[in-house]
Amino acid sequence: MAARHAPDAAPFLTQADNTEDESVKESERRESSEEDEDEGGGGETHLVTGITYRHSVLIVCVLVYINLLNYMDRFTVAGVLPDIASDFGIRDSDSGLVQTVFICSYMVLAPVFGYLGDRYNRKYIMCVGISFWSVVTLSSSFVPKEHFWLFLLTRGLVGVGEASYSTIAPTLIADLFVADQRSRMLSFFYLATPVGCGLGYIAGSKVAVAANDNWHWALRVTPAMGLLAVILLLLVVKEPPRGAVERKTDSPLPYTSWWADIKALLGNRSFVLSTFGFTTVAFVTGSLALWAPTFLIRSRRVLYSHEPCQTAMCDSDDSMIFGVITCVTGLLGVGAGVEISRRYRKVNPRADPLVCAAGLLCSSPFLFLSVVFADKSLVATYVFIFIGETLLSLNWAIVADILLYVVIPTRRSTAEALQIVMSHLLGDAGSPYLIGVISDQVRKGKPDSFLLQFRSLGYALMLCAFVGVIGGGFFLATALFIEKDRRKAQLYSQGVLAVESSDEDRIVVPKRGRSTKVPVSSVLI
Repeated sequence: MAARHAPDAAPFLTQADNTEDESVKESERRESSEEDEDEGGGGETHLVTGITYRHSVLIVCVLVYINLLNYMDRFTVAGVLPDIASDFGIRDSDSGLVQTVFICSYMVLAPVFGYLGDRYNRKYIMCVGISFWSVVTLSSSFVPKEHFWLFLLTRGLVGVGEASYSTIAPTLIADLFVADQRSRMLSFFYLATPVGCGLGYIAGSKVAVAANDNWHWALRVTPAMGLLAVILLLLVVKEPPRGAVERKTDSPLPYTSWWADIKALLGNRSFVLSTFGFTTVAFVTGSLALWAPTFLIRSRRVLYSHEPCQTAMCDSDDSMIFGVITCVTGLLGVGAGVEISRRYRKVNPRADPLVCAAGLLCSSPFLFLSVVFADKSLVATYVFIFIGETLLSLNWAIVADILLYVVIPTRRSTAEALQIVMSHLLGDAGSPYLIGVISDQVRKGKPDSFLLQFRSLGYALMLCAFVGVIGGGFFLATALFIEKDRRKAQLYSQGVLAVESSDEDRIVVPKRGRSTKVPVSSVLI
């Protein structure tokens, strides 16, 4: 087979030319027809997985509930952050540390659960992680105000639950559905992310009010819901065979070593670039999630000359409004992103990263304007936040779909873990703390006032708009390589190509009953 090294000359925003061999074309046509059969209501996938279409949808519903619960718990703290800061007597930088320690724990443990999720029963791993998370979350609500360090420790341990779940749940969906059905199910799954965030703000503020201005009760809602999640996992969720729906066979895919998996993922340009793009999303959303309610409270005080808030929950309306905005923008953004990408994909195979890039690049000006207008009109600020968050939400499900189709099934949990590590290490692990530090530095050495508190936090939050532009650039770069990496993963999953664990840069191509080593570029370029 002769190697072809012509550069990819396909127009960037239009359909690319097909440069594959006839055998590869036939393989993809066969896969396309099989995927079309599946779109009617499950097709023959249940014969491969042993799980009916209706049961598969029910499994996704359980996973959506748990994802909703995870994000509710994470942002319940943000909804009552001013009251936590007042109770413990901490500064902005310390307040940002509450979220940072959780993200750091989540980030460190994700590779562990990613490795386990690729090799062992995923349902039981999630059950153990969520049970531990529920216990630790409940314990954090009983920490006395004299021991802020203990509160930080318990919030850090909460990361165990989310690490055990976020690295595994999308791979279960990938093993139950293919093609457009997978995209729709992932969009349904990731709707729980912004909706859960919004419900966290609302539940945090309203439960605390109902409990006589006691924020501790806000942290006692999700543990009870976590017990129900474990019961549903045990009773409803079944473990599908990894990658079987893509191979259309019950023959298992071979595994490679963890180090070989990492080397292959780092060599996957679409995965790496989309991960960096998603890192900027995590930076922006992490900053806004923790600090936007506090910024809106300070804006209201400046605009309407309110006196200092002496009661625990007197400013809870802003947390509730921001929570509602987060829910609505999440529903609109995630759904619109998947639908736009699905339709655009019919004329441009690079649609997914291009839609992600457009979402980030267009959201940045609106997020910047929301800060600029915060001392002029609170209504305008909310409108700009609404538009900015809607555009930012376009990419949630799409990024997950990109990962699942450019990475082979036996490496997907590891890929999810690696993406979590990178996006949180450079994203929301440090961004809430960084915003708090910048705010404190702007105020340093100046007489404290409402206006200075508002200005300092506003200047810090402007950083999010510039980071979003950088993220758009990463997704534009992803579009250059997305077709080749997707094709490679498809051929491997179908059994057309087989990667040798001892030589990750070579491919074994079956040829008349014998295996022949040829460069990857010979069949993919």
